[in-house]
Amino acid sequence: MAHINVIDDEIALTEPTLVEGFPGVGLVGKIATDHMIEAHEMTHYANVHCDGLPRVAVYREENQALTTPVRLYADEARDLIALRSDVPVKPGAATEVAGCLESWFAEITVFPIYLSGLGREKGEDPPAIYGIATGDGGDALDRAEVEEPPEAGLVSGPTGAMLAEALERDRDAVGLVVESDPQFPDPEAARVLIRDGIDPIAGTETPTDGLVDQATEIREAKQAFAKRMQEAAEDSSQAEPLKMFQ
Repeated sequence: MAHINVIDDEIALTEPTLVEGFPGVGLVGKIATDHMIEAHEMTHYANVHCDGLPRVAVYREENQALTTPVRLYADEARDLIALRSDVPVKPGAATEVAGCLESWFAEITVFPIYLSGLGREKGEDPPAIYGIATGDGGDALDRAEVEEPPEAGLVSGPTGAMLAEALERDRDAVGLVVESDPQFPDPEAARVLIRDGIDPIAGTETPTDGLVDQATEIREAKQAFAKRMQEAAEDSSQAEPLKMFQ
């Protein structure tokens, strides 16, 4: 049965901002979310049990306790939640997972920030970041001075399904789209997501120097995950241009 199992009832959240980290192009959402969890020493808050998620159990080094592959972490002081996913979501399950999570988000009045990579070959300029929104989410993008997308496109995978759920329910939400390496983990693009998108919207201050200083280490650590994502590219959350006459 689909549900969100809160394991730390002592954490009190008001109207938290949620940062979503399903893996996708460049693993930018996952790298950014994982980094925020570590940087802010966020607490393991809840386990996600949604129909459609792979039936696997996750364990960590030097820890016997098993956890679900998708978990929520919280920072009470910053009124912040982060969704950490250690697995891709199959295309056929994306809508089911999105509906499960969106129902819970509505119950606790979450303002979600959804993250997606837009595959681009890397150049000398920093990756560009764009904002999209549902409901009154555009107000948050304006305050953070996140630019509008320069071309039409779509967001697929679980991130796209969750944005579609927010659109259908007329809920406030934003999506951040960052240009990212289409083949390899991209810590630089994740840094741009945090510095120019997440932090200004959520009102957080996240140190990001380590994402660039340790780029090689991060890429190597995420490489096996990225290989699995490439082998099942249709599972990825990603933004892509609409190549058609409009």
